[in-house]
Amino acid sequence: MLKVWLSMKVINLSEKSNIYTSNVYLLTGDWNGMKDVNTLVDVGRDPNVIDEINQASTGVGKTKVEKVILTHNHYDHASLLPQIKTLFKPHVYAYSSSLEGVDTYLKGGEIIKFADRMGEIIHTPGHSNDSICLYFEEERILFAGDTPLIIHSPGNSYESGFIKALEYICSKTINTIYFGHGRPLTHNCNEVLQETLQNVRKSQIACND
Repeated sequence: MLKVWLSMKVINLSEKSNIYTSNVYLLTGDWNGMKDVNTLVDVGRDPNVIDEINQASTGVGKTKVEKVILTHNHYDHASLLPQIKTLFKPHVYAYSSSLEGVDTYLKGGEIIKFADRMGEIIHTPGHSNDSICLYFEEERILFAGDTPLIIHSPGNSYESGFIKALEYICSKTINTIYFGHGRPLTHNCNEVLQETLQNVRKSQIACND
């Protein structure tokens, strides 16, 4: 399992999955304190994730999963939610109103405690209308789901809500981006985001000509 040691632990539980699934990140506090809130970012669709949760170090006497936040409702990110909900009874956050088992529906702009840090919810329509990113200012890390944040050339059209969200993300200092698929980006994040924003803006200018 990929472990990144910050003030908050980030563990990719689906790194060894043999089926198509999203990344599933387990967030725990650095010291597994009783006040820390063990959290999953997405749940994926691989049942083996449940074994990974049970084997993870999440603190003595603590619930293995206390919160779940879904970056969007696509099956590869959300299919395992019923099993996770039944086994661990977490509080579930999502922007989508079409998912069963969600306890709190997000609007964007909320500040919520996950692990031992406060995370900001950023609504990022583009990949889907219910897509969100999760930003931790102290760690300078962003969980992106499938929001398209690496765009190397202009050419597509983008909705205004996505452009506004991208501009907002570009105003943040980001050292690491955790994606819904693949490995994280751990260097030059702000430069990559600025390139994406420039290409998105060029695309919009081309569409308006």
